[in-house]
Amino acid sequence: MSFNFAHVPIQEVKRYWNDRPCNIRHSTAEIGTEEYFNEVETKKYFVEPHIPVFAEFERWRGKDVLEIGCGIGTDTINFARAGANVTAVDLSAESISIARRRAEVFGLADKISFYEADAERLADFIPAKPYDLVYSFGVIHHSPNPNLVIDQIRRFFVGEETIVKLMVYNRYSWKVFRMLISEKLKVWRLDEIVARHSEAQTGCPVTYSYSRKSVSELLGLGFVIDKARIDHIFPYQIPRYVKQEYRFEWYFRFLPRSVFRFLEQRFGWHLCIDARIG
Repeated sequence: MSFNFAHVPIQEVKRYWNDRPCNIRHSTAEIGTEEYFNEVETKKYFVEPHIPVFAEFERWRGKDVLEIGCGIGTDTINFARAGANVTAVDLSAESISIARRRAEVFGLADKISFYEADAERLADFIPAKPYDLVYSFGVIHHSPNPNLVIDQIRRFFVGEETIVKLMVYNRYSWKVFRMLISEKLKVWRLDEIVARHSEAQTGCPVTYSYSRKSVSELLGLGFVIDKARIDHIFPYQIPRYVKQEYRFEWYFRFLPRSVFRFLEQRFGWHLCIDARIG
């Protein structure tokens, strides 16, 4: 990581995610209905089937889970369905509002405590205590100071038995390569390019990307990484995808599934980390 987004105001990040919460357009049904939430979940896990495998929802039955960056609550609901007691936080008030509605729709409001919170100052918003799982999927790389988020986790929310599961974006991925091609290989502007094109809505104010080495440096001396796995290449044509159609890009269309998985596990966009206190 060479570029630093620490100068970006957290309010700018908040505005971006309030304007368009993650996955908000995964369904054309009325937002807040059971049909809407079911379609969002189906589409999310169809495109990203590695998420349930990584989260291990059933593993946390009867356990305390802290989810940092819950978005509109797809993973949140599945932790609660599996029997976990979930504390879910997000910077975006709009995302929290939709996630709360989701919990009500599925009768799980008593299993989830929602907080609108800046993860860089998380202990200012929720009580400090060790959780069985601290989970954050695709979130901390959008914070201007991810190191502060990690410091909060380390100081206030983990114990000897805590598992920390994080997904951050993989710097050496097919998606980053595609971004560079679209920007005429302006490698010297890589970090700005990644931020601009990392999400469905362009212009994300902050997006860091990591290698295995740099994510280890981010976690610092306080954590030991037990697993670091790479996954997820998005293979579909975007114009058709937004119309709820799944048609592969031509260069993936005739690849054997085994070859595609080989590529995903080496050049995927998601770097999934399992860690614990060292």
